[in-house]
Amino acid sequence: MDYKMFCFQCQETARNYGCTKAGVCGKQPETSNLMDLLIWVTKGLAQVATRQRSEGKRVLPEVNHIVTYNLFLTITNANFDDEKVIERIVLTIGAKETLRKELVSQHDLSEAALFANTSVAAYEELSKTVGVLSETNEDVRSLKELVTYGLKGVAAYSKHANNLVKENEELDAFIQRALSDLLEEKSVDELVALTLETGRWGVEGMALLDAANTTTYGNPEMTRVKLGVGKNPGILISGHDLRDLEMLLKQTEGSGVDVYTHSEMLPAHYYPAFKQYDHFYGNYGNAWWMQKKEFESFNGPILMTTNCIVPPSASYKERLFTTGATGFPGCKHIEGGIGEEKDFGQIIALAKTCPPPTQIEEGELVGGFAHNQVFALADQVIDAIKRGAIRKFVVMGGCDGRAKSREYYTEFAKALPKDTVILTAGCAKYKYIKLDLGDIGGIPRVLDAGQCNDSYSLALIALKLKEIFALEDINELPIAYNIAWYEQKAVIVLLALLSLGVKNIHLGPTLPAFLSPNVANVLVENFSIAPIGSVEDDVAALVG
Repeated sequence: MDYKMFCFQCQETARNYGCTKAGVCGKQPETSNLMDLLIWVTKGLAQVATRQRSEGKRVLPEVNHIVTYNLFLTITNANFDDEKVIERIVLTIGAKETLRKELVSQHDLSEAALFANTSVAAYEELSKTVGVLSETNEDVRSLKELVTYGLKGVAAYSKHANNLVKENEELDAFIQRALSDLLEEKSVDELVALTLETGRWGVEGMALLDAANTTTYGNPEMTRVKLGVGKNPGILISGHDLRDLEMLLKQTEGSGVDVYTHSEMLPAHYYPAFKQYDHFYGNYGNAWWMQKKEFESFNGPILMTTNCIVPPSASYKERLFTTGATGFPGCKHIEGGIGEEKDFGQIIALAKTCPPPTQIEEGELVGGFAHNQVFALADQVIDAIKRGAIRKFVVMGGCDGRAKSREYYTEFAKALPKDTVILTAGCAKYKYIKLDLGDIGGIPRVLDAGQCNDSYSLALIALKLKEIFALEDINELPIAYNIAWYEQKAVIVLLALLSLGVKNIHLGPTLPAFLSPNVANVLVENFSIAPIGSVEDDVAALVG
């Protein structure tokens, strides 16, 4: 097959098969192929680092950070900049060669571990030979990609924690061992086991980030977030990285510039530490896929801290800045590594020359229902369950996206009986969090735990209820799961739930294209995963 590229890691992949000419996300073939090469050389570095550990040597955090950064950079909608990808390839090869020279034994190292060519001219052709389709066995390919995408998701969480100077060397060692394993011949059974192990470490990754965020900024608490706009110029910050937000808020104090959140940055308003900033105004807009219209009307500069970039329109491209693992050709990039203070001065200066945001809505949202806040309401929640006021919780976490089929989630939320409560995290919430669904005895019917990584809170809430009701099986709880997915962080959330033994998850709007029929059958048979159907049928099946 003479494809220009092949990528099927996100839900919007072409024809639910694979993007072969250009990415639906906007990724060009050259970029996609270079990212395949970056993943391949990262696996090589991971294999050498894993060999180092087996020889009793410690792998330095700097090496761990290269691996997680590379995985994060290749997540859907994070980086579109070929020069940045090439820079990472060269950096990774250099780090790998330094480690390789320290090995006592180089026996049986893979081609990826031995590859040492830093000539960019060689990359274009090589990149076409090391991608997804280089594995010819469909089921093995499916499982290897499932693990790879799970590792990308957990690496994103680890990277956020690293930015707050928090580390988990055991997690890094697992990520690298798993990447190394993917270079080897593995049976389907071995890869299924590695998939579930990835899910277990996904829980560890989410726990690491949860601890990093809450020890730094406090536990999220029930909060009302403004949706309107003020009279001052504004800066819009999108993505997930709370450390970037903290630096921006400090640098804009007293400047006459307000800061607004967008999409996955909305839950930052729930943290006590950020409430001290009077110019932290509110949330502007909706999920990531609506950004072209909303970034234009915002009028001021936009800072993208993580993935979820849509290729920008000319009307605001000059106002779009990237940082961290994000990048887009022609957009200014703010440098700064772990523990370093970034300089957002040029963003602030530009904001002062811009008109205030154009108002697109008004009112407020209520959120902040991460595990600590829900535990504080435990007596009220338990009483409501025992009285029958709450019949069931429905977990509707995950991602939003452009497909019209995702309107299903809005209609599903509307159709749920009034004695049900939605537990959510991630940008999927934008499909229903602005609906007037009311409350049950003062408990809102939509409880937003936060960002996609805050799905950890949803797991902790389920485990706490299991403990309170003294149940043997988590699936005995009055909790149903109807998860929307889009990219690789949603993949690790799914694998984490599976590792906790959760069954009967409805997944949509489509099952992943990277699941071969046989692998999909394994998930169906062992975990009762099902695709979404009609709203009426799914409400009946999940709630009754």
